[in-house]
Amino acid sequence: MDSLKLFKQATDAIVTIILYILLFALIVGMAKTLLEIRFIVFESLESGFNHMVTSVLTVFIVIDLFKAFVDYHEHDRIKLTDITDATILIVLREIAVGLYSQKFGYEFILSLAVLLLVLGVIRMLAVQYSPGSRNYQTPSKAGLNSLLDWCNPDAEGKKPLS
Repeated sequence: MDSLKLFKQATDAIVTIILYILLFALIVGMAKTLLEIRFIVFESLESGFNHMVTSVLTVFIVIDLFKAFVDYHEHDRIKLTDITDATILIVLREIAVGLYSQKFGYEFILSLAVLLLVLGVIRMLAVQYSPGSRNYQTPSKAGLNSLLDWCNPDAEGKKPLS
């Protein structure tokens, strides 16, 4: 048996199992979120809101991971945008939990904000320079030759005006 084919079958089986686990986690997370409505009704609004925010953000993280694994299962590649989206959601969740529970200092929140900024820049660059789309300009041979011609002085010692 070909080792590449065996590897492909093994990774497909593992990804399929992970997809079922993520689907189960998504269903349980949604049920938990719906059950936490009771915290808003029977306890304080602040405590209930804290539970709801963390539960909803956790469900969004699972949805994003599910999307990344489905994309890997269909296309056999991992998109950088899917991974950065999931990481951004994780950082946002940690910031929200830290702000509502008031257990983090401003230094930790600031470092998470800087991490969020860096992840946002990485995501923007991943979208702009995606291998699937050609939004960026690659230098052509003609363009490179015209640039070299412009840089080299002509016979009279002047640069061309093109």
